[in-house]
Amino acid sequence: MKIKVTLTKSPIGYSKAQHKVLQALGLGKVGSSAVHEDSPSILGMIHKCMHLVTVEQVQ
Repeated sequence: MKIKVTLTKSPIGYSKAQHKVLQALGLGKVGSSAVHEDSPSILGMIHKCMHLVTVEQVQ
């Protein structure tokens, strides 16, 4: 299964670690999206910055 991650809030004011996680997910500007495979490593990255992104399942 695949998941679509969308950056909905600016990471300005949050830690550099969260900036790097967002970069690794392929999210740059607010509103940008990326589709990833549903794996434990990706879910852990999303959990780190859950307050900045929205997640939805994609077929």
